[in-house]
Amino acid sequence: MRIKFLLAVFFISVIGFAQSVNDYKAVIVPLKYDFMKSENQYRMATISKGNLTKAGFQAFYANEELPVELNDRCQLLYMDVKKDNGFLVTKLFVELKDCYGTVVYTSEIGKSKEKDYEAAYRESLNMAFISINGLHYKYSGNTVAPSRKAGMITAAPVAVAASVTPSQPISTPVADVADPNLLYAQPTENGFQLIDKTPKVVMKLLKTSRPDSFIAIKDGVQGTLNAKDNQWFFEYYQNDKLVSEKVSVKF
Repeated sequence: MRIKFLLAVFFISVIGFAQSVNDYKAVIVPLKYDFMKSENQYRMATISKGNLTKAGFQAFYANEELPVELNDRCQLLYMDVKKDNGFLVTKLFVELKDCYGTVVYTSEIGKSKEKDYEAAYRESLNMAFISINGLHYKYSGNTVAPSRKAGMITAAPVAVAASVTPSQPISTPVADVADPNLLYAQPTENGFQLIDKTPKVVMKLLKTSRPDSFIAIKDGVQGTLNAKDNQWFFEYYQNDKLVSEKVSVKF
């Protein structure tokens, strides 16, 4: 009876994962994983994209220009490959994350006893994709609602609401989703971090008493991010002169 119960829980879990993965339109593939020394080393990015396509996903490299219908980055999944420690065995597994970095799905661990690095990585990755193929992915057409997803960080609306009072009706700029340089705001404990399409952290923001102004840090330079004329501007001093850079942000 206990075995039947455990099997039922297992199948429910698999279905749950498949349904959540099916709500995303495509997958972004990085050109380099943390355990690699260079981009597409051992053709790992190429193999990743090929396996995703074989599993039914739309897949794009992180540096590819995306179709207009995929401009909303939170409708996409972001692939990562992790290396697990193993004695004389290469172990890899795949993670599919949402735009906030929350893991939506983790594959089974693929293993290889090959001594050659390239052969071992390729075999391990292909083995990991067996479980992903088993999801039988098919886009559901549903719109992903990050604030309602289990495990999703939901601090963004709270942070903005906390700094606005009825006597202070301040409107913030509306993001242009067609802008190729659009940055996406991920909530942090004290504000936000802005990521690009890679995704890479470009700027860190600290909350102030106003929702239209942040303390901003970019490449070691500290300044402010301010809303002006329905646009965001990163402002800082360089050689005693005020520099103002327009920044496109989606909160």
